[in-house]
Amino acid sequence: MAISAESGRPWLIGFKADYKSIFVEDWSPYFGSVLLVMVIIGLMISGLFWGVFGGLKLWGDWFNTAIGLGTFVGVPEHLDGPFMHRLSLMNITLVIGAFCAALLSGKFFISRPPKLEYIWAALGGSFMGLGATLAGGCTTGGFFTPVMHSSPAGWAMWGGLLLGAVIGLKLLLWTLDHIEWGMTAPPVLKPSPGILSIYPLLGLGVFVGILVWSAQWYTSGDAKLTVRAIIILAGFAMGFIMHRSRLCFARAFREPFMTAEGEMTKAVILGLAIAIPLATLLFQAKVIDPYIAIPAAFWAGSLIGGIIFGIGMIFAGGCASGSLWRMGEGHIKLWVAAFFFAWMGSTASGLLKQTGLLVKEVTLEEIEATKLGYQAYFPVMLDGWGWSLLVGGLFLLVWYALVRYNESTEKFTVL
Repeated sequence: MAISAESGRPWLIGFKADYKSIFVEDWSPYFGSVLLVMVIIGLMISGLFWGVFGGLKLWGDWFNTAIGLGTFVGVPEHLDGPFMHRLSLMNITLVIGAFCAALLSGKFFISRPPKLEYIWAALGGSFMGLGATLAGGCTTGGFFTPVMHSSPAGWAMWGGLLLGAVIGLKLLLWTLDHIEWGMTAPPVLKPSPGILSIYPLLGLGVFVGILVWSAQWYTSGDAKLTVRAIIILAGFAMGFIMHRSRLCFARAFREPFMTAEGEMTKAVILGLAIAIPLATLLFQAKVIDPYIAIPAAFWAGSLIGGIIFGIGMIFAGGCASGSLWRMGEGHIKLWVAAFFFAWMGSTASGLLKQTGLLVKEVTLEEIEATKLGYQAYFPVMLDGWGWSLLVGGLFLLVWYALVRYNESTEKFTVL
């Protein structure tokens, strides 16, 4: 009687089961949200913060310069290299982290959208670029990080994102009802079984490469490269975590209105509930300046930018960080969306600065301000941390209550 190789080596079956549970099966979004917050807190301890839009804008600046529009849209003459700019490097390694996770899970495929969705990607990416320009950041730098930093700018963008998601879903529904062209998706380009079988080894190679790259920069003796070594590891970890847990801010704002599902939203709420008090301890200990990640956009820029960004992320199929990690698993639509996001972010930033809307000034209180808003900080506005934490907690509690109510009643669904 033939005996399989695995039956003769039961320990191998155990290893495979553990590998599958860690690297193949999806993680809980709650677990992913908590891990993501731990990485962000690690960045903050190092004096850094998480942002996405600044890095995408740099890519758009390089493209505008390459096609001869740099001077016209006001791109600076000197631009950091993609690997030297902190947020750009974080974005690049986030994509690599997601790519590594997709290889290890055997889920990296070249996914091509229907023809119409290329148009949606371009339109959505452009709206996100404009919205992020007005709000001073995307769902990361305009909403999540400012909320962590106890700024009402993050909550103003939150309100705009909710409204924008509703408008975007209504518009998307109209297009689905009235447009038939380009709705058939081409087949996913899947690799041969032989290539698929070596995905885990390729993923391991990517992981080792990241470790070697980071170690070389960290031990280089160059202070600038030492900081960027930390960013390499943080960005990679974020991409890996977001892919494994399917963590996406666009889904957190979209799904309650689309399907009444609230799991992703509640995962984001949990992350913020942990992040806000931890960040508060760092601010009180003066480990990091809270204003470093507060956009000068409260309240008009945050709200209007949030509405525009919210519409865009519905058509694009992802927010900024969500687009990046889905790029890493092979979604062509998100590559298109990210390109237009970056291009419009650069173009809109340059042109709006020429109008004077985004020109920053420093007030008597030594905070930055533009015609669209200023760097608002709850502890200053509310004269202390007690009321600041209470207000932040109430916002999270109300958001949770609305999501939980909607899961049971579907009162807020618009499709």
